[in-house]
Amino acid sequence: MSAKRILIVDNEAKMRRILELSLKAMGHIVSEAADGAAALSIVEKQAVDLVLTDLRMPGMDGIALLAVLRERGMDVPVIVMTAYGTIETAVEAMKLGAVDYIIRPFEMETVEMAVTRALAMQAVQRENSFLREEVSRGWGAFVGTSAAMQSLYELIRQVASTRSNAFIVGDTGTGKELVARAIHEASGRTGLFVPINCAAIPAELLESELFGHVKGAFTGAVRDRVGKCELASTGTIFLDEITEMPANLQVKLLRVLQEGCIERLGANGTVPVDLRVVSATNRDLQQAVESGALRRDLYFRLNVVRIDVPGLRDRRGDIALLANHFLRKHALELGRAVPSLDSHVLQRLEAYEWPGNVRELENIMERAVVLCRGEEITLAHLPVELVHQPPSRSAPPVTLVDNEGSLNLKAQVEELECRLIKSALARSANNKAAAARLLGISERTLWYKLKTYKVES
Repeated sequence: MSAKRILIVDNEAKMRRILELSLKAMGHIVSEAADGAAALSIVEKQAVDLVLTDLRMPGMDGIALLAVLRERGMDVPVIVMTAYGTIETAVEAMKLGAVDYIIRPFEMETVEMAVTRALAMQAVQRENSFLREEVSRGWGAFVGTSAAMQSLYELIRQVASTRSNAFIVGDTGTGKELVARAIHEASGRTGLFVPINCAAIPAELLESELFGHVKGAFTGAVRDRVGKCELASTGTIFLDEITEMPANLQVKLLRVLQEGCIERLGANGTVPVDLRVVSATNRDLQQAVESGALRRDLYFRLNVVRIDVPGLRDRRGDIALLANHFLRKHALELGRAVPSLDSHVLQRLEAYEWPGNVRELENIMERAVVLCRGEEITLAHLPVELVHQPPSRSAPPVTLVDNEGSLNLKAQVEELECRLIKSALARSANNKAAAARLLGISERTLWYKLKTYKVES
């Protein structure tokens, strides 16, 4: 279990010291308060994972503290300590929401067990809450046997076995989140996989979503909130469309990666986290860095291993397999027999450019299942734009330089190389990563050659 911040509340300094030494030996971060009022002040200013409080104290006692915490919507777990003669008060505390109680005098092993149990219970509650939100989204599965996909599978296996951050690059609809989930599932990390789309959340709310906040941090913050980074500790956080994250938050994310801790919005203290970050974008990474959409220092932190997800037009051999997979999926969901694909339909699917990639193919197959009343999907079940698609926009075949021209080998090679680059850019809709894959070179090499040959990109 990663280090947690625990608040000890007891009017006896000696007892606070004994508990502090024991909890620090367990690896936790400890704060102290001599009464309920002081404890409440601490909880309001910084994130606390657990409160360990005596029941009988001058001023605001443990019962009053617990009541105020619940009244103000602070769901921090509380363990109460009580003398044998006041066990009825302990029962009252449990009714108010205390997670456990310890009868004094006690052995330190009893305290350690209660603390470990309470923190584990809190982690399970957070996980269950998160998984309830995730369960409807499904986990999906890879479908594809093409050479491009086999290379992707191997790269996922290699990356998953390390602690390195990864950057996933690919067009919209290629399955970048699926790749990120696969990396997490194969990693052996015990925490959650927590996805967050940086482009889908308003900038003014993204900081709270990432790092959490304490009650009263801003208008509408009626209770403490655990951020996605804290939730993903010991697991993986997936930052989709990272290039849409505001610059000020990129700075804070960089600090989290450097220092291994987060600071909730409105809090004074920090919370240690053990994060593995997988990021993704459908933008050209080099251009994003050059334009300032992605900080260069953050880029180097995140882009330890780059994973390029092939577009559907780069893995046409998988189209029939994917189409039948989606037909079966949606037919079963609708309680219908699984239809087959007419050969003309398959020809159209394999000739299409697929600007929306796998996501577009699934939508078209779902539409076909809804419209189909027979046993076969025909052209009548496809969208008009796919049936009457224009000729492929791919560049014309590359030919050698005229034999009667210059015999200078260097000039001939450069001319052919330039044509190949232009052809690859045309076929990949000017996507540099995809063009580099078609050419069999690295994206860095491609950028160098674009500059050398002054090819407009």
